[in-house]
Amino acid sequence: MRIRDKLFDLVPLRSGTCSLKWDKYAEKDILPLWVADMDFRSPQCVVGLATELCDNGNFGYGVCPPGLYDIVQSRTMDLYNWSIEKSWLSWLPGMVCGLNVACRVFENEASQVITNTPVYPPFLSAPGNFNILSTRIPMVLEKGRFTIDFNKLNNLPTKKGDLFMLCHPHNPVGTNFSRDELLRLGEYIVKRELFICSDEIHCDLILDNELSHIPFASLSEEIANRTITLMAPSKTFNLPGFGCSFAVISNPDLRRRFKIAMRGIVPDPPAMGFRLAEEAYRNGDEWRDRLLVYLRSNRDFAFGEISKMDGLAPYSPQATYLLWIDAREMNVDCPHVFFENAGVGLSDGSDFDAPGFLRLNLGCTRELLERALVRMHKAVSNL
Repeated sequence: MRIRDKLFDLVPLRSGTCSLKWDKYAEKDILPLWVADMDFRSPQCVVGLATELCDNGNFGYGVCPPGLYDIVQSRTMDLYNWSIEKSWLSWLPGMVCGLNVACRVFENEASQVITNTPVYPPFLSAPGNFNILSTRIPMVLEKGRFTIDFNKLNNLPTKKGDLFMLCHPHNPVGTNFSRDELLRLGEYIVKRELFICSDEIHCDLILDNELSHIPFASLSEEIANRTITLMAPSKTFNLPGFGCSFAVISNPDLRRRFKIAMRGIVPDPPAMGFRLAEEAYRNGDEWRDRLLVYLRSNRDFAFGEISKMDGLAPYSPQATYLLWIDAREMNVDCPHVFFENAGVGLSDGSDFDAPGFLRLNLGCTRELLERALVRMHKAVSNL
């Protein structure tokens, strides 16, 4: 069923605004459905505060407002039943930065950084920035859902102090890991004396109503002592341009090492980033609830339409606004280029260590999504 909502049906024009997403195809008739950046306006409470702050005309250095500590702490308890201390928080200007800092913490200790593939590209590049081996464990498909291949994981040689990087919920395949899966992974981490960096940036975008997000560090104190959790309001409330992310680290020694790895390299978020993050968390959930309804409708529509296209097999995401598509049965050399030539810009699976796959961004108007799917269907039919 199509959901109509003026909040998400009507979006600002983004072409020519220095938008990474839209200006990639400037002056080309290619609809951009690639990078994980929604086209929707942020919540009005956030837009209103941003306008007020701009009217002030001062864009100096920032310091975290006490209220942001309070709202993060109350939010993790209310949404995830996870009790955290304010002292556990370290502020970051972005999630990719956090992934790299985590690798830097272990550059003289870890023999490898383990991750599940396909995965968000910075997971693959960050270890190499610190001369650490990237070990990739392909996910397995079970009943139309991707999950961790524990058999391969158990057969993998590891050393004390190796780092596991988890994407949870998972980008690009949209898996929302269950408690059983997380507990099994936690047991593996503790038994082998590994550490884990859990990127949970999509935690507030669970699309299936019967599911909920479980922070990896909330499973037990023993697991939390080996965990760096990364979170941010940026994906949920469409705020990536005002970088304000944070790490949650309960282990004081691990937290100290993380802060040392940040020194002299990682700047604080900007003042506006702090203020808008607080406003989004405090007053943006009514907007988020409406967003989830719209995204579910887009997901179900896109999944149904792509399922009818020869050579394409979509996987319905449990979380995120990203749809993963297997295009290996298409009789083309590069599905990504094929659809660009057809006027649809998708993410190339090769960037995620999965050649032959595609990722489609559902964070757009239904009208734009329909136009893109018509183009895709026509292109596939003409093969």
